Amino acid sequence: MYALYYSPGAASLVVHWLLIELDAPHELRLTDIASGAHKTPEYLALNPEGRIPTLVVDDEPLCETAALLLLLGDRHPESGFAPAPTDPRRGAYYQWMLYLANAVQSPLRLWWYPSDLGAADPEAVRAAVRERVESAWQRIDAHLAAHGPYLLGEGPGIVDFYLTMLMRWTRNMPRPGHDWPHLAELARRMKARPSFRTLYEREGLTEWA
Repeated sequence: MYALYYSPGAASLVVHWLLIELDAPHELRLTDIASGAHKTPEYLALNPEGRIPTLVVDDEPLCETAALLLLLGDRHPESGFAPAPTDPRRGAYYQWMLYLANAVQSPLRLWWYPSDLGAADPEAVRAAVRERVESAWQRIDAHLAAHGPYLLGEGPGIVDFYLTMLMRWTRNMPRPGHDWPHLAELARRMKARPSFRTLYEREGLTEWA
């Protein structure tokens, strides 16, 4: 049994989505960012950074979205969502997971929280974020055109769930991820999965459905 501390639409979304896909027994513990629940002493005792998500695994609280996804992939090899250690795609799997974490998720946080840098000019921060993220979308779209339809080839994997969540986050940016044709097609396929509808129902989401 897993326990997921989540806030609707936050970085916990992809962990929640994967738990549904894996049909893994789990408990959801709402930790609403809007209400500041992620900054309470009780939550900080689990996750000192005060960020979402935290996943309790075998009574141990763990954090960092990409790390949680990698762990779930290894704990549930029967899903086929993560290449086995001996699979030739394993290196590309690690590469894309960390690329998404560093080149997309990390800068996107600064889009909403430019003050994290202590910057006097938030719009300058957002302009830099936009340039970096759009460059990443261009690279990923080109990769999908050459090696798709999914990031690791023919079948969907954990990295595609992660990518889809990050595209969702950019839905209101000047040029969202789904504006690139191959990314748009990947998003369409991923959102057509029954688990996506279940995820939206559970988290009470409607936008970008």
